[in-house]
Amino acid sequence: MEFATFADRAGTIEAEPADLEIVAHVRDLLADAGSDSEGRRAPEAAVEPQTLEVVARFVQGRVFPAWDSRTLDIGPSACYEGIARAAGTNVDADDVEERLAEMGEIGDVAASYEFGGQQGLGAFTGGGDASAGSGGNGGDLTVREVYDTLEELAAAEGSGSQDRKVDLLFGLFNRCASEEARYLARLVLSEMRIGVGEGTVRDAIAEAFDVPGDRVERALQVSNDYGQVARIAQEDGVDGLDAMDLEIGRPVQAMLAQAGTVTDALEEWEEVGVEWKYDGARVQLHHVPGGSGATGESTAETRVFSRNMEDVTEALPEVVEFAERTLEEPAILDGEVVAVDDDGTPLPFQEVLKRFRRKHDVAKAREDVTVRPVFFDCLHAGGADLLEEPLTARHDRLRSVLVGSDSDARDDEDIEGLSLLWRTDDPDEIESIDADALEAGHEGIMLKDPDSTYSPGRRGKHWRKRKPDVETIDCVVTGAEWGEGRRATFLGTFELSIRAGDGELETVGKVATGITDEKLAELTELLEPHIAAEEGQAVDLEPAVVFEVGYEEIQSSPTYSSGYALRFPRFQAVRPDKGPEDADTLERLERLRG
Repeated sequence: MEFATFADRAGTIEAEPADLEIVAHVRDLLADAGSDSEGRRAPEAAVEPQTLEVVARFVQGRVFPAWDSRTLDIGPSACYEGIARAAGTNVDADDVEERLAEMGEIGDVAASYEFGGQQGLGAFTGGGDASAGSGGNGGDLTVREVYDTLEELAAAEGSGSQDRKVDLLFGLFNRCASEEARYLARLVLSEMRIGVGEGTVRDAIAEAFDVPGDRVERALQVSNDYGQVARIAQEDGVDGLDAMDLEIGRPVQAMLAQAGTVTDALEEWEEVGVEWKYDGARVQLHHVPGGSGATGESTAETRVFSRNMEDVTEALPEVVEFAERTLEEPAILDGEVVAVDDDGTPLPFQEVLKRFRRKHDVAKAREDVTVRPVFFDCLHAGGADLLEEPLTARHDRLRSVLVGSDSDARDDEDIEGLSLLWRTDDPDEIESIDADALEAGHEGIMLKDPDSTYSPGRRGKHWRKRKPDVETIDCVVTGAEWGEGRRATFLGTFELSIRAGDGELETVGKVATGITDEKLAELTELLEPHIAAEEGQAVDLEPAVVFEVGYEEIQSSPTYSSGYALRFPRFQAVRPDKGPEDADTLERLERLRG
């Protein structure tokens, strides 16, 4: 396919306001990319299969598959220089930038120049066969040639690589007519923006090659490559799509969670799978075990990818060491890396970022910030894909992968790298798990449907991160309990009360969630002077201190004297500006409950 044809179709798509028509245009583009001049489809047609793959990516503004870590690594200034060289001897990069300031969009700027007149320049710059320029008329440049040149550009590295990249861009622009230049410039700078998203290409593949959309969707989930899926849909149809599987070393998009409440989860699912929510960075571990080479080095193959599918293997040697030490079978695991101090206490997310962004002197970075992996899902193990298995089955497989042959020797709590999964329909147990997670220094909890499959890239209702509290109530602290273990000297589990119509204080619940050890020490010092009576661990407090408390919902309850209970209350702050007479009232509680 000529690049001029692609550019013309891209212009038509960009001008189309209707989504269905855009899908139709992309469908026709893909069908034509896999056909010869007589309309015959591959493999019978005399066309290169890769042309279809390239077009399926180019139309989204991609050069390489989403899983591919290669990038063009071209900044705007290098692109401007390539345009300027092709535009003529009286144009420089500053002129291009000034025109961009006037016109506002790099495609319009590139299309405004007349290219193709610099026949002799390529010999001096090494910028490809510039003599093939067509005087600004274009038409001889193919999609495959554009891809091959951009692939060469991405591979350029080392001394002089930036000059080489500019030379290659010059060679391309010098062969472009205005519309070709418009979309080449956008493609190079990842600014295609013609209204084509992943869903559009998915639907267009299904229509172009007469295959079911759900089979295309599944193939995209396991391959993460729209070009490959388009080619296989054309060449092999449904059977080819169904035969596509996960591949170790090729990352897929992570399944995502949306915000939700415990109450909603309990209403929708018979049981809730509960996990700790870690304040770390998402990773996908790909591992193939190996033995020892001739010099004693490991022959295992291990890659670690970020949530955005960036290869971060070199930055996280601890994860590689963990895999080589632990995993005895091929596997793809989903989890997080958490930064920890010398005692294993979690550190803030910002500390993890220091490791992810480190490309040099990793050993020094490792000394400064230690990370450990925690895995909560298993996508592939022992040669079998597990995406269609329920969460509970995947977690069982994860456990067996992490313990290897020692599967019956230890409790789950002792298995290195395993995130625990509780199954319960008891809201009080969920609240307790949430409190334990916060006490351990984590963000809280995740709520998951135990029967849910793994859907790469989806943000559905089957995984939920507990929704932050949206309302708060000012409550008087009227009681507490002394803690246990390392918290034995701290007051905790604070009894909360609000004002009734007659001025009396009525209880609405207890809070122990969202309070660090440091804060407990401060609260104990604040409340001890107001202890009125003690019996065992229980303490009665004079009404003097007001807490601001978040909650998930308000329920009717015979347990507390107000007749209501705050579900999943969470400590927010002390209100030193308020006294008991300023606390919230039963009337406001009833109004909030609706």
